[in-house]
Amino acid sequence: MSANKLGKIAVIGLSAAVIAGCSTTASETDSSSVSENGSSTQTDGSTGDSDQAYGAGEDGSLTSVIVGDGTGMDSLIGVETVFYFDFDKSVVRPESREALAKHAAYLVANPEARLVLEGHADERGTREYNMALGERRAKAISRYLTIQGVSTSQVETVSFGEEVPVAFGHEDNAWQLNRRVEARYEK
Repeated sequence: MSANKLGKIAVIGLSAAVIAGCSTTASETDSSSVSENGSSTQTDGSTGDSDQAYGAGEDGSLTSVIVGDGTGMDSLIGVETVFYFDFDKSVVRPESREALAKHAAYLVANPEARLVLEGHADERGTREYNMALGERRAKAISRYLTIQGVSTSQVETVSFGEEVPVAFGHEDNAWQLNRRVEARYEK
């Protein structure tokens, strides 16, 4: 009889642990954002033979744009390659659409080009949830490109969830920078 009660208590305890493990400590709102000016103005070209430049915008936000490297991607020089998302969302922001239209035009004009979309999430939520959220974000960008006429065979999506942060803080600004999709062209 005692063993039976102990078994029931163990089941209830494990159930509570699973439920607690699936919860998130995230707040309902997130007022941080990446400014449009800061996210599109940094191009210093000092990366040598790399095809992307990473730097800080005016407000300290990270940016990534394509710089000239002689690979025929001249139409994409200065075009953003990192697209940010709101908290717990996978909807493409309106400020990303112009850059995505330029990527789509390049991909349509160059059917041999291949694009990898790497989805990311901030540290809030479980690893499994963040992997799924990163995938939804990458697929949202992929769908947007497909609607613009890009072949699905040219685009690959990958999710890193919370595993590859660009900002290591535990506050709104760091979380905002980690909620992103990075577009990387394969050579």
